[in-house]
Amino acid sequence: MDGERSGQGVVLGVSADFHDAAAALVVDGVVVAAAEEERFTRRKHDPSLPRHAIAWCLEHAGVGPGDLDRVAFYEKPLSAYDRVLTTHAGVGPRGFPQLARAVRSWSGRKLWVGYRLEKLLQGLGHTGLRTHFSEHHQSHAASAFYPSPFDRAAILVLDGVGEWATSSVGWGAGHRIELHEEVRFPDSLGLLYSAFTAYCGFEVNDGEYKLMGLAPFGTPRYEADLREHVVHVADDGSLRLDQRWFDYRAGARMVRPRLAELLGPPRDPDEPLDERHADIAASIQAVLEEAIVRMGRHARALTGERNLCLAGGVALNCVANERLVERAGFDDLWVQPAAGDGGGALGAALWTWHQVLDHPRPERHGIDGMSGALLGPAYDDAQVQAWLEANGVAHTDHGDHASLCREVAARIDGGALVGWFQGAMEFGPRALGHRSILGDARDAANVGRINASVKRREGFRPFAPAVLAEERHRWFAGSGDRAYMTVTAPVHPDQRVAAVGPAPGAPFAERLGAVRSTIPACTHVDGSARLQTVDAERNPAFHALLQAFHDRTGCPVLINTSFNRAGEPLVRTPADAVRCFEDTELDLLVLGRFTVEPAAVRN
Repeated sequence: MDGERSGQGVVLGVSADFHDAAAALVVDGVVVAAAEEERFTRRKHDPSLPRHAIAWCLEHAGVGPGDLDRVAFYEKPLSAYDRVLTTHAGVGPRGFPQLARAVRSWSGRKLWVGYRLEKLLQGLGHTGLRTHFSEHHQSHAASAFYPSPFDRAAILVLDGVGEWATSSVGWGAGHRIELHEEVRFPDSLGLLYSAFTAYCGFEVNDGEYKLMGLAPFGTPRYEADLREHVVHVADDGSLRLDQRWFDYRAGARMVRPRLAELLGPPRDPDEPLDERHADIAASIQAVLEEAIVRMGRHARALTGERNLCLAGGVALNCVANERLVERAGFDDLWVQPAAGDGGGALGAALWTWHQVLDHPRPERHGIDGMSGALLGPAYDDAQVQAWLEANGVAHTDHGDHASLCREVAARIDGGALVGWFQGAMEFGPRALGHRSILGDARDAANVGRINASVKRREGFRPFAPAVLAEERHRWFAGSGDRAYMTVTAPVHPDQRVAAVGPAPGAPFAERLGAVRSTIPACTHVDGSARLQTVDAERNPAFHALLQAFHDRTGCPVLINTSFNRAGEPLVRTPADAVRCFEDTELDLLVLGRFTVEPAAVRN
């Protein structure tokens, strides 16, 4: 809606100062724009005040001086500061170094976020604005419920920590949300999982999905010890962590050295992974899943609702979400695709519009309000062509999208790995067919090719399948809208094959290449897949490519992984896409209706 202003209620939501800073714009209750700051600065998980994302959201929606009504920040800094001071001081001398750093950081910058936002917006011509500060879990709850397709639902918020809350159970109906119960810091499911992420040698707030991907290669042989000594999970899913094993209250590290008595030594980030590490991952994943299922059952009993909405960083654990679907007693589940702190910006804006200003929700008619999460900066064919010509990049114009899709489908069928750049960028951590790397899911060798020469990442990590929504039932078990890669699903029994390769009990490294289905490149070791269903209404360009590939091969499934280099955010612009293409071993770049061959950009 560049250059246009619709309606009269405009709320800007902002998250910042921890990780994944973002901005989102809500106009008359409709989400019209959202983007993470990292996509503009190229600094992964950028926590800084999202000046670029804010400026883009306002420009995209045509919001000029005098048009912006309210600003909403995703948490209450004073409450969070209280928790930080209380926590570090409460552990005595061990916490003093981190306490001193926290005082400098908060007093010099974080506590003044309202003033910083005011000055930033003044520079963009917006003055005299009122800023609302919602609680962290209120923002997550709003991001989960208000864009969902449900008129009423139970709500779960699960993350590391907000101000004090670490998990919350609530209820939404119409345009009202109530949060009934919470677990408070230091007892935290998210911090528990992050502690074990660090123990297995991965980076906290970035490597949790690696731990989740590693877990199916192991057996949960440490689960009983963890339950007996480390974490107690109550029947309602609330938990208590024995702090004698953890050190995150002091701030220097996640766990104490004594955890090695139970699990053996922690893994160095450069150390090769082995069966013990996989078993640790499997054990903590089992604890997480049981806690989430119990919490889900409790939410079902407490609220009496048949549908569940989910947000918070832990909600990105798509394997645990599948367990909720299977075992918690709900008819359906909807997970905010930007479930982490970036989505908090969206939630803050929606909370302010509906809860504070008391406006009703738009009619949903069973369709969510996220527009396929395609809420970021967009480039049309004219803009792409102008950029290619201005920068002297040789390219082929395929004239129309149908011709393009037939050509790209043929190239993928022939073994090509393709960088696929279309329209508006995704909001949230998942590439959903607009900033994606695509490949043939039938070719098991593509896993090694993408991991080694394109993504340059660990070989155990699975790739997600994108499937035509109308063909989903033939290829994957289960039901429900799965447009956002937020829930895993078993590959359909008709597509499973007797494993070709090392047996299940073989050493970890030997099991990576086993063929388990007709789409082995996106079938994980446990027979599951992080599913994306693609429909023509929300994602027409990607749907057309999948349809062309299906028409050609009989297979409606493609590998879909994020279009970025290792350690970088998702590409945003044609320039980002060309740089990534130049630096990797992708075989073809697609920008709108244009294709670029490697020889055009590589020396």
